[in-house]
Amino acid sequence: MHAQYVYDSSHTPATNAQRSLRHCLSAVAEMLYDHGYVLESITLSQRGLTERELSALRAQATEWAACQEILEISGAATFNGYGRFVLTPMGRELMFDMFGQGAADCA
Repeated sequence: MHAQYVYDSSHTPATNAQRSLRHCLSAVAEMLYDHGYVLESITLSQRGLTERELSALRAQATEWAACQEILEISGAATFNGYGRFVLTPMGRELMFDMFGQGAADCA
């Protein structure tokens, strides 16, 4: 008997990275809500979270730091010209795909 191998593309690095990114976006949305923020805090490029707000989130939500790092490394988030943490156009597009236009109305 010959073993049959089926290629499963769900385990490719690109697919796993996108899954991780989507997980982080979902977790970030939940953490923002749980701590009194709205999604527009990060989806609007002219708004964003200040370093003080990020520090508070890191202290209150254990997952925040890891998700922030994944978002930055993937290019889904960055700091705007005012030094505030915001989603990039790619991050806003993913957020829009996941939560609808109201969640990322700048996408």
